[in-house]
Amino acid sequence: MTETLIPDRLIKIRKKNSLNKSQAASLLGLSPIGYLRYEQGLRSPSLQMLQLISLKFNVSVDYLVGKTDDSSMDKILVEKDANPALFELVCELSDNSDAAAKRLLAYLKQINKTII
Repeated sequence: MTETLIPDRLIKIRKKNSLNKSQAASLLGLSPIGYLRYEQGLRSPSLQMLQLISLKFNVSVDYLVGKTDDSSMDKILVEKDANPALFELVCELSDNSDAAAKRLLAYLKQINKTII
């Protein structure tokens, strides 16, 4: 099944992130012309590129292709080099029960309430 990017949504998320076309192209590892073709609807990105766009712009692939109007992320990429503490936390939680993750999340929400 082929997914088709909706160019207006790509433009909207680029502008929401205060990026010009050249900056967006660079963020995605594309040439400015290659990126522009996506925004103009002249080319459709591969599924891998859709996934990269969704990760870089913090939106879901379903939003990019028009399956939903909810732009909320449905995946998060945590890179060990970029955020070692969060990476270690995710690894620890993935080895434990769901109950441990729920307890930790409740604790984190409590901490955030006291900080604000």
